[in-house]
Amino acid sequence: MAETSRTFEDSPPCGGGGERYEHAPKRVPTAPSVGARAKGGMRQLNFDLKRLQERHREGGFVTRRDRSYALAQMADTLHELGFRGLRATGLGRKHAVALVSAWQRQGLATGTVKNRMAHLRWWARHIGRPGVVGTNTEHGIGQRRYVTNRDKSRGLDADRLALVGDVHVRMSLRLQAAFGLRREEAIKFTPSYADRGGSIVLKAAWTKGGRVREIPIWNDEQRAVLDAARGLAGGGALIPGGRNYVVQRKAYEKQTKAAGLGRMHGLRHRYAQTRYEDLTGWKAPARGGPRRRSLSRARRRVDTAARLTVSRELGHGRVDAANIYLGN
Repeated sequence: MAETSRTFEDSPPCGGGGERYEHAPKRVPTAPSVGARAKGGMRQLNFDLKRLQERHREGGFVTRRDRSYALAQMADTLHELGFRGLRATGLGRKHAVALVSAWQRQGLATGTVKNRMAHLRWWARHIGRPGVVGTNTEHGIGQRRYVTNRDKSRGLDADRLALVGDVHVRMSLRLQAAFGLRREEAIKFTPSYADRGGSIVLKAAWTKGGRVREIPIWNDEQRAVLDAARGLAGGGALIPGGRNYVVQRKAYEKQTKAAGLGRMHGLRHRYAQTRYEDLTGWKAPARGGPRRRSLSRARRRVDTAARLTVSRELGHGRVDAANIYLGN
């Protein structure tokens, strides 16, 4: 992309409100001194990364928030490691190696390191230097260790659901249970857009990682919930007028807690297990079904195909992610 060849000083101001820069000096040093700080006392690298995120607002609210935290942490760590004149466009292989080494010295969990690597790759990709960050294996990052064969599923208790006063929050919870949606997806859900007759389609702006996703409508309950959602939302999202996503998310959190509906991620586990049984004809290992290693060759092929389907419907790119929900 064209902008990767320019320094941040040469780039046009970011949109989205705030202070404007029309009268800023035209000549800005391209190589700030060690410890140089940008406007407002922010370190230059932190400032560069903030502007990079303003230019590329990808993914849902939670994804952008996590990315912001991770990149700020990386900038601080690099500063502490002595890379004090680094600009965002100067990211190199040695910086990636230094970050991974620091994380490993801290004893961070493999999953945490892998999540941070995903944000580091986002940084590298958006400055036009994706090759400076190697694979997890090249950086000596091991495999995640998942707890399998534990049933973490939860059903949606009708009595507790009735205690939720906000009808939009109630509907979001019903959609989570019926389609295995994440919380953000269920809050931002716009039935008039998503409903395609035989399936629903989730916009990139609703999903983790900004990936468009399609989920089939494979039972009558899903159709009934979707029709009810359309009747409630009309042509809009499941966010009442006068609110935005952040306000509605806080309402969701407050009301589910008050109703005793904690750990709603368990609804995704229940969806995955129910879907797996529908596809295979037997229960998932986490629900007391046969272990994969005990299956015949023919059944193992069915198991693999079902896990891939479940993984995709839940918004994961890896078939082994289904192990978290189904057991193995």
